[in-house]
Amino acid sequence: MSGVRVKICGITNVEDARAVADAGAHALGLVFYEASPRAVDFEQARAIAFAAGPFISVTALFVNPSAALVGSVVSRVPIQLLQVHGDETAAFCETFQRPYIKAIRMRPDLDVAAAIAAHPNASGFLLDAYRPGVPGGTGETFDWAKVPRDSKVPVVLAGGLTPENVAEAIRKTGVYGVDVSGGVESAPGKKDHNQIKSFITNARSP
Repeated sequence: MSGVRVKICGITNVEDARAVADAGAHALGLVFYEASPRAVDFEQARAIAFAAGPFISVTALFVNPSAALVGSVVSRVPIQLLQVHGDETAAFCETFQRPYIKAIRMRPDLDVAAAIAAHPNASGFLLDAYRPGVPGGTGETFDWAKVPRDSKVPVVLAGGLTPENVAEAIRKTGVYGVDVSGGVESAPGKKDHNQIKSFITNARSP
């Protein structure tokens, strides 16, 4: 069985959080970015975090946040991990006494090694498809051949993953983990529980 880790992002309600936990995901994501259709407020986030259970890494996703916003989230919601999708510096990310993963949008001209080196204390890096002006959640894939195979830190693959392609993606990249949002939804912010189960099953297939 594959040892790949699975994160289901963009959880907006308790029912979906419980489905994610019951299906065996390792982590779930809460979006604190107002422009996203999957954004949650503090009360929603708290309810989801408590519903997830003790062994799920509850992750807070931000895009160029203020320090005040991140501070409010970590003080009011039981968050284990931060995920940043903007132009956040390493110094900023290390302010909040939480491990973090840095999202890297895979622009055609990007030096992936340099992007990773810019955050030497990150717990991992999430590689996502690039679309100008869109910080994530594009539903698009990118060329998986660009995923570094020799990274000394965990690499998480995102961008256009579905139950149908996740096993192939893992075979081709050998990544530490995979992250999905729209690929397991019936509508933006509403997860399809059968799709979640299929995604996780296929991610763990040999």
